[in-house]
Amino acid sequence: MRGRDQETGEYFSPSRSEQRRAALDVLALAHVLVEKTQAELAKLPMDEILQAHVLEAKRITSPIARKRAVAFLAKQMRKEDEEVLEAIREALDANSEGSRRQVALMHRAESWRTRLLEGGDEALAAFLAEHPETDRQRLRQLLRNAQEESRRNKPPRAFRELYRLIHEALSGEDAAGEDVALDIEASE
Repeated sequence: MRGRDQETGEYFSPSRSEQRRAALDVLALAHVLVEKTQAELAKLPMDEILQAHVLEAKRITSPIARKRAVAFLAKQMRKEDEEVLEAIREALDANSEGSRRQVALMHRAESWRTRLLEGGDEALAAFLAEHPETDRQRLRQLLRNAQEESRRNKPPRAFRELYRLIHEALSGEDAAGEDVALDIEASE
């Protein structure tokens, strides 16, 4: 029984439904942790004991045994303070945001590479207008070499170098944009 305070009428403890929802949230967090790599786990604010439980659950390959191990991990996590679990959730959210940015940057670089290879001088002029700091001569040379490789069915060495050059130019743009955003936040 939960019990009620006689004066205020408030319950002393959370309802069973609230407790179950909280336990299921921790179980979902445990599943997410088990899917992370060791390098990603090392970046999370976890103590050694909890990290050992995560690694033990990752080691198990049998589906039923793994399910039990993840349930045990969730049980151990429920013993932790809520602040610890919230810090882990925040770190996971920050990591996922950074990976989304990286994926978006890769897609933009691939899109520009395709546009430059197929678009000719107009695409080149558009790219150089957006990214004037890019080495023009190197970019033109890589474009010519990549097109030549494609015609001769050679290994795509210049094709890859072209991607790296575009990626660096776009990365510089993103870093400058983040600096401006940080300056704006700091001035507010």
